[in-house]
Amino acid sequence: MSDGWSDVVRLAARGDGVTADGRFVPLAVPGDRVSVAGEVAPGPNHAVPPCRHFPDCGGCQLQHAADAFYARWAGERIVAALTAAGVAVGEVMPTALSPPRSRRRASLRAVKRHGKLTLGFNADASHRIVDLAECWVLTPRLFALVAPLRALLTAALVDGQGAGVTLTESDSGVDLLLANVPARRLADIERLTAFATAHDLARLAVEGADGVETVVEARAPVLHFGGVPVMLPTAPFLQATREGEAALVAAVRAATAGAGRVADLFAGLGTFSLPLVAGAKVLAVEGALAPVAALGAAARARGVAVAVEHRDLFRRPLAAAELARFDAVVFDPPRAGAQAQAAELAASAVPRVVAVSCNPNTFARDAAMLGEGGYRLERLWPVAQFRWSTHIELVASFGR
Repeated sequence: MSDGWSDVVRLAARGDGVTADGRFVPLAVPGDRVSVAGEVAPGPNHAVPPCRHFPDCGGCQLQHAADAFYARWAGERIVAALTAAGVAVGEVMPTALSPPRSRRRASLRAVKRHGKLTLGFNADASHRIVDLAECWVLTPRLFALVAPLRALLTAALVDGQGAGVTLTESDSGVDLLLANVPARRLADIERLTAFATAHDLARLAVEGADGVETVVEARAPVLHFGGVPVMLPTAPFLQATREGEAALVAAVRAATAGAGRVADLFAGLGTFSLPLVAGAKVLAVEGALAPVAALGAAARARGVAVAVEHRDLFRRPLAAAELARFDAVVFDPPRAGAQAQAAELAASAVPRVVAVSCNPNTFARDAAMLGEGGYRLERLWPVAQFRWSTHIELVASFGR
């Protein structure tokens, strides 16, 4: 500070650098130095952002952070949340970092004003849309649809109208869901059908006041989990990248190795259930009807021994007595965590509990409950599949 410059010592939760004297500095990372006037002198952890839209576009917050630093920070952020909650951490594995241009699902917004169609992600902390001319996170197959979609929506929307675009790259092709796009008149349907055919979409659906309607389905959108094809519901939840999913599945399999009976709670489409069935009897429990139906149908079609149960685990978690028959339990709740289910797990005698989480703070809360029940956090796998984002995922293995 004597020379008028201050060191950046940490990152805040939203990605700003924080100096030793407590200033929050956008686009700074630890190792940088900041002048009194706010100038940033890059340090060894600083990188040149590759995308022209950074930092305006809200799709990325940390393109200015070098990969090695970003990977370390991801693990440290999880450990910091656990430490604040009083949870001791055993072994921390290296962060699995998904590569650029690997995100296979995305939700974009569009609006037509004065005859011009803008399509992209929201600007950071704003409702303004950044019109995408390039994207370093979407897969090339998805980004290749941005320009054609801009032309399609320009023709489909009236001035002042907005629309939603949800893109999912399945193993059998792109699944496209359009919200607030007209599909009633013959001309509207023909326009959408021609677009789906021209771009070889697996499925194109529209969402309006009456719900979701499929306009074109050339073939079922499918993902394979553990080699089992699962037909995707419209706009499904799935892991953001194939690489991220592979890292999460590998960690869950390692954590449950040797378990003969496994419960997979908040199972979704079977991301973990289907790979685990190769070595265990699996009960998959999920509260949403669409993934339950898709997983059940896939298991029956392939004769896979996964028992599927529809159950709201927030209102009716598996009780400690029900959990007694399992050698391991995997739970992968939404960002809110699984407080009620964690309490039952903490009271259970299950030898191995494996948590998958997309929110370090709610995970730390649930982990503290497990700790109070006698569990130890033995191994932690950080996963950064939302590259250049502050959104971090993890797998954690707990034992008694």
